Amino acid sequence: MVYARLLDVVTCEVGEDYKVTDLAAKERILKDSGYSYNFDRELYLNKSLKKAFSVEFIEDHSEAEIEKLAREKPGPMWQFFFNTKPSAAVERELANMLG
Repeated sequence: MVYARLLDVVTCEVGEDYKVTDLAAKERILKDSGYSYNFDRELYLNKSLKKAFSVEFIEDHSEAEIEKLAREKPGPMWQFFFNTKPSAAVERELANMLG
């Protein structure tokens, strides 16, 4: 999915080098902070920090914001970073699935 998204970004318009570099830099921030990509849910997850980022959220927010959110101290409950806040039922389902 991420590979397909990268191909879409590369082929969609002028300036594709910047977009690919930008997305790759954001993914590197997450990976360096202990996040891994879950292909089934299309999320970057860090189970020890109880945080999940959607690909769309990563694409639409700055590197600085992603880094700040990824590294800040976690709370006791799962935190989900999506462009559109999921319903409480969806959050509970994801939290239960993720552990």
